[in-house]
Amino acid sequence: MRWRKLGLIYKPDGEKAWARTHASVPIADHISDDRFRVYFTSRDADNRSHVGWFETNITEPTAILAESPDPVLAPGKVGAFDMDGVMASALVRRGEERRLYYIGWNQAVGVPFRNSIGLAVQTPSDRDYVRYSDGPVLDRGPNDPYFVASHDVIVDGASWHIWYLSGLDWLPGDPPGSTYNLRYAVSTDGIDWQRHGTIAVDFAHPNEIAIARPCVMKDDDLWRMWFCYRGTNFNYRLGYAESHDAVQWTRRDKLAGIATSESGWDSDMICYPHVFDHGINRYMLYNGNGYGQSGIGLAVLE
Repeated sequence: MRWRKLGLIYKPDGEKAWARTHASVPIADHISDDRFRVYFTSRDADNRSHVGWFETNITEPTAILAESPDPVLAPGKVGAFDMDGVMASALVRRGEERRLYYIGWNQAVGVPFRNSIGLAVQTPSDRDYVRYSDGPVLDRGPNDPYFVASHDVIVDGASWHIWYLSGLDWLPGDPPGSTYNLRYAVSTDGIDWQRHGTIAVDFAHPNEIAIARPCVMKDDDLWRMWFCYRGTNFNYRLGYAESHDAVQWTRRDKLAGIATSESGWDSDMICYPHVFDHGINRYMLYNGNGYGQSGIGLAVLE
């Protein structure tokens, strides 16, 4: 497996108040023909995150066809789990309904943040994304005591699968640093999740402390997952894993097929992959340096 990089395709110009910096955690949504809408998360001057989009033709990805003038999802109500920021992480299309699963951010005392997973829904009668509720659909609990965050959601038959980041601990520091791996849960409706602390992807490298943003594809022969991982002495790199049942995964990071560049916007870090198929090709959107501060890139599988 080898990905051919097509280059940097988008970076906010900083003119919008809600999108001063960053275009993190991209998600591709097919509109028609070769046209895609790409959702991403930007930050305002106060470092609060909002979700917006741009549209492009996948055959000419650097030509931006349209951009959202306003965010499709903004920080929530005072006191809510997402009052300090929102970050889209997974999009599920069910008929004419789109479900946008997102991370909600809270500032915290003693640690930098607390994250939960929320849901916003778009229907033909509601052109905007509307929060399913003021509360999260997945929050910390006995099996996830610290926080839950970046995730992917796939519907297969009658089952909704979610693979999500689960906080394991806070490391000493000022401020404390977080450590996390990927876990799995299942649902019949995408709202109420059954979780038992099942670890999907765990650490495999010396000094590794964090695994984030899973992206899962179900192929005829296997379930495949791309994700990013980092350690105490290295920045995010892309990893890869395989599964026969969506629950138990085997890491095969050497087959990820993509790495940092020798120079440029993705030379220090490569992270937050989103893999999707179109026509005969398989594509990957991803972020580079600065957790998306340098923009969004595109690659195609050769």
